[in-house]
Amino acid sequence: MVALGLALFLCIGLLAFWVLAFLLGFAVPFWLTLGALEMLRPKRLKEAVDTEA
Repeated sequence: MVALGLALFLCIGLLAFWVLAFLLGFAVPFWLTLGALEMLRPKRLKEAVDTEA
């Protein structure tokens, strides 16, 4: 029974590790890049037309 508990603990720990590795290696940089590109992109023409009217 102890071996089953240890195996379950290790499986859950490894799953958590790979989720964190995915988040820190792909999802967070992707999110930051999209946010930076959104801030650097020039304003759309539609927004410029709305402010003139």
